Amino acid sequence: MPLSFREFQDRFEQLRANKAFESIVILIIVISALLIGAKTYEESNRFEQVILWLDWAVTIFFLVEILIRLAAEKHIIDFFKKGWNVFDFIVVTASLIPMDYTEMVLLARLLRVFRVLRLISMIPELRILLSALLKALPRMGYVALLMFIIFYIYGAVGSFIFHDVDEKLWGNIALAMLTLFQVATFESWATAVLYPTMEHYPYSWIYFISFIFLNAFIFLNMMIGIVLDVMQKESAQYELETGEGEAAEIHWMRENLQLMQEQMQRIEQKLDQAALPVVSDAQAVDAASSKPSQVQDV
Repeated sequence: MPLSFREFQDRFEQLRANKAFESIVILIIVISALLIGAKTYEESNRFEQVILWLDWAVTIFFLVEILIRLAAEKHIIDFFKKGWNVFDFIVVTASLIPMDYTEMVLLARLLRVFRVLRLISMIPELRILLSALLKALPRMGYVALLMFIIFYIYGAVGSFIFHDVDEKLWGNIALAMLTLFQVATFESWATAVLYPTMEHYPYSWIYFISFIFLNAFIFLNMMIGIVLDVMQKESAQYELETGEGEAAEIHWMRENLQLMQEQMQRIEQKLDQAALPVVSDAQAVDAASSKPSQVQDV
C-alpha cells in the first residue's frame, strides 16, 4: 500500500529528529572542515582528484540533508522562519558552485569554508554560546566605552609625563594608548615598558599597577559577569523551550502550584455556597422553636 504524503512527512520528521542522523551530519561537517584544511597543503596536489570527489560527495549529502529538513516541515515557509535554517540553506546552495579552474573557484572555496559554521546550527550548546555572546555585546559595549575613557585618561597622563623616556612609546596620546594596550595584554610589558620608565621615574610603577588593576581585575571581571549572566538566561530559555533541565522543572512546578491554588479557590467557593442553605435552615429552625416559648410567656 503506497504511503500518503502526510506519512512521508512524518517519516522525514522522525529522521530529522533522530540523534543518529544528527550525529552523522556533524561528522560530515567535520570531514568537510578537514577537506578544506587538506587543500592548504602542497602535498594534497597528489590527491587532488580524490579530494574533489569527496568534496562533491559532502556537498550532495548536505543537499539531501537540507531537502529532508524541508520535506519534514508541514509548511515550507516555516523552515525559513528560523535564522539558522536560512544560514544552512544559503551555505549549502552556495556550495553547489563548481570547483573547477574558473574565475569562481576562489569564491567557491571561500563559501565552502563557511560550512564549518554549520556545527553551530547543529549543536544546541554552541547556539546558546553564540546567542549569549550576541546579546551580551550591547552591555559589553558600555564597559568597553568606560575602558576607552580610562585608556584615554591614562594615555594622556602617560604622554605628558613619560614622553622623554621613549618617543616611540609615549610620543603622543595615540602611541601612549597603544603602549597601554600592550601593558593590558601583559605582552613583555615589564621589560619593554615598566623598567625603562622606572629608570627615569622610580615611582612610575604606581601608574602602571593602578592601570592594570582597573583593566585586568575590574573591567575584565565585569565583562565575564555580563557574559555569564546572559548565558544563564539563554540556558534557562533553552530549557524552557525543550522542557528539560532545572528551569523547566521550576516553571512546571509554578504552573502546577498556580493550578492547585485555583482549584482550592473553586473548592472553597463551592463549600461556601453549600454552607449557605444549611445556615439558613438552621436559622429557620431556631426561629420556629422560639415562637412557642413566646406564646407561653404571654
